[in-house]
Amino acid sequence: MALPARFKKNNDLYQPLADINVTPLVDVMLVLLIIFMVTAPLLAKGVKVNLPQASAAQPLNQKDPIVVSVGKDGKVSLGGDAVTMETLIDGIRAMMGGDTSRVVHVRGDTEAVYGEVVGVMDKLATNGITHIAIMTNSRSSKTGALLKTRETPTAGSAPK
Repeated sequence: MALPARFKKNNDLYQPLADINVTPLVDVMLVLLIIFMVTAPLLAKGVKVNLPQASAAQPLNQKDPIVVSVGKDGKVSLGGDAVTMETLIDGIRAMMGGDTSRVVHVRGDTEAVYGEVVGVMDKLATNGITHIAIMTNSRSSKTGALLKTRETPTAGSAPK
């Protein structure tokens, strides 16, 4: 749009244009959209673990799971952060925020020592965290699935 006649100078060839060209804006937005679409799957937190196969795995529906991973070298991590066995319980309790009904997912590498995975589960159970699920890969589909949640028996309680 051109300026009204009272703002024009004496027959200047230059007249300011008040239109916005949206083509560069659309180009930039499409590039940003593609960048976010490509990088979003790469931002998944966690430690690379080869899960064992299970044919009876049933998926659990939980929005924000607490994931404890045991690598093949025996290192324990909470989410994507490596932790020691002493700090594991404090980290889980901080993530739970008082909600003791949240399920802790334990991921053990197929090459991890069985005793170390059981040791992590025992440490959780002895500290009052009884909602534990073991993560496996389904044989029918190669996507991650979870076994049905089972309460780990603690002293004074009977197994379900």
